[in-house]
Amino acid sequence: MYAAHQIFPQVCRYALGGLLLVGTTGTVQAEIVHDAIETEHLTISIEQVAEGFQHPWAVAFLPDGRYLVSERNGQLNLIDPKRDQSQVLEGTPTVNHHGQGGLLDVVLHPQFGDGENDWVYFTWSKPDGNNSRAALSRAKWQGDSLGDVEHLFEQDRASSPGRHYGSRLAWLKDGTLLMSIGDRGLEPSRAQASNDHAGSTLRLTDTGGIPSDNPFLDDDSTLDEIYSLGNRNIQGMTVLSNGELWASEHGPRKGDELNHIQAGSNYGWPEVSLGNDYRTNEPIGAESLPGMVDPVYVFNGRFAPSGLAEVTSDALGNWQGQLLAGGLASEQLLRLQLEDGEVVSEEIILQGHIGRIRDVRQGPEGAIYLLTDSNQGSLYRLQAVN
Repeated sequence: MYAAHQIFPQVCRYALGGLLLVGTTGTVQAEIVHDAIETEHLTISIEQVAEGFQHPWAVAFLPDGRYLVSERNGQLNLIDPKRDQSQVLEGTPTVNHHGQGGLLDVVLHPQFGDGENDWVYFTWSKPDGNNSRAALSRAKWQGDSLGDVEHLFEQDRASSPGRHYGSRLAWLKDGTLLMSIGDRGLEPSRAQASNDHAGSTLRLTDTGGIPSDNPFLDDDSTLDEIYSLGNRNIQGMTVLSNGELWASEHGPRKGDELNHIQAGSNYGWPEVSLGNDYRTNEPIGAESLPGMVDPVYVFNGRFAPSGLAEVTSDALGNWQGQLLAGGLASEQLLRLQLEDGEVVSEEIILQGHIGRIRDVRQGPEGAIYLLTDSNQGSLYRLQAVN
């Protein structure tokens, strides 16, 4: 059992209708910030649901209608929209909050709600002297608080903090957990090193163990947790209704990718890339090489992907079965239509409407939730207008 040791103060920060509520209960309703945005298939509205987060990273939905929002500074917030209340949960570990690091993704166990599996999982940057490691932990949900934190996994090698943590989580249909780890920035070649977790996706059991059918178990040169290699920095990851794992990945300059992640595959970085060096603007690597998987799609310009979700809601009509991808630097939300494993059309749904989009999730009621990355980040709800 891993005992968490940092206790955060009970500071409530919740906003509805532009009113910031500190340590109190309000009755103001959610504020519509865009009431009618026309898209190819739908007219949509955007509501601001909560605000005042310091660089939030992920949102997860509890079965009772409340939700959790993580912040890179290490705070995990419990939001109660019915009572217009928020509280910072005690018990999260001390994170290395430097650059892109901190408290990152948060997801619930796929059988959350049955009592036995009421676990909250989160990734974080674990301090290691002046360096840090990507780590995965979980805590049993106590109804209004976290139980003791169990430390499940940490990457094998500590690195200089601040860049390319990856850290998206996604559950496969068989109940195993996928976790992305970035190449950590300074040594891109680590993504091709099979004895290094950096630049890969990992597949773990719900207790942090190694599944018996992982693709490299019989390969003594490859770490048993590794599911895929050659991934630069995956910050959007989702499992489709058909069980396929898809990921949006930061490439180098103008080389951001959408990939269909499959067991045992190598996605090329840095030997293969369709992006350029930030300093020289010269191409990095080859465009394609044998034995390495080409991206399904390359985003236009400097998209900076983070957050990826499949639309399954009836309320969003013609968007069903399509992907919504968030962008940071681009401040875009894209709709990507998939057919037979290929992107056949793209539509810019939002561009600069709400800022840098960090997370994209479909909520239990079918609306799309968007989390923005800033020192005053907000949570928004996207819905179709009847």
